[in-house]
Amino acid sequence: MPALPQSPETMHRIHFQDCDPFGHLNNARYLDYFLNAREDHVLKHYALNLTQLASKSGAGWVVTKHHLAYLRPANHGENVLIRSQIIHFDNSNLVVEMQMRNEEGTRLKALLWSEMAFVNLTSATRTDHSDNLMELLDDLDVEEISYDPDGFDERVRRLRKELKRERAE
Repeated sequence: MPALPQSPETMHRIHFQDCDPFGHLNNARYLDYFLNAREDHVLKHYALNLTQLASKSGAGWVVTKHHLAYLRPANHGENVLIRSQIIHFDNSNLVVEMQMRNEEGTRLKALLWSEMAFVNLTSATRTDHSDNLMELLDDLDVEEISYDPDGFDERVRRLRKELKRERAE
């Protein structure tokens, strides 16, 4: 069985109704683009329907915090590449990093860290991931990215530097 992609990515077009008067993607809409892309990635690459998982297991992930850096505007009509990847997890939490890049993937437009808790839907309390989910999360975790809860700004700086170096090559 082939390995699952740890960092799936898809192309998305910036739509007019999602833009501000300057033709830039509205700040609030970045979350929609990121979260919709992640939902598509999870369904397509991991055959994991989050609604079905919640129904079947009685638990699901709830966002507890977002860190979002807006670095370059995403403009109306532009195609952007959105990548998502798990950069940290434990028994009941996970952190998903999502990157929005230009169409060629060479410039970072925005970076999002979404911290999530796995919650029992009946009691609304944290619960542990099942053994199967822990195995899946372990397979998908991008270990090369060093996660520090206070390291978001440093991650932005390192990633921008890495992409700049790649463009120069």
